[in-house]
Amino acid sequence: MKDFRRCLERQERETNERNRRADEINELQRQVDEQVVIAVALQDEENQGRGRGSQVGRRRNVDRHRHSWGKNLLEDYFIPTSLYSDVDFRRRFRMQPHLFNKVMHDICNYDAYFVQKCDATGVLGLLQEQNLTAVI
Repeated sequence: MKDFRRCLERQERETNERNRRADEINELQRQVDEQVVIAVALQDEENQGRGRGSQVGRRRNVDRHRHSWGKNLLEDYFIPTSLYSDVDFRRRFRMQPHLFNKVMHDICNYDAYFVQKCDATGVLGLLQEQNLTAVI
């Protein structure tokens, strides 16, 4: 019986020792993981410090003549002496001009995406009417 008890005690000591070693290994692995995460975060922070901006080999911004397209759209449909009549407007947009203006006003109040703003280069973006006609 004593031999059996000693055997059980020895197994328990060995199990405790294995568990202690496993805990030490897990703690060391956790510390290494933390250091790796910190190193990756620092590397990302350094890379983000450099903005994309103008870089050698990058293409220039293409002027898509948005301003003239917006001017043409306003002259064609939205000014009092427009090129096309209300019938033409209804045929193209499938709604009356006053309804289009109401929808445009409500959407611009709801979502700032549709409001004309400057882009990162300082160039004015699309008109509200251009944004809404693109959606329609």
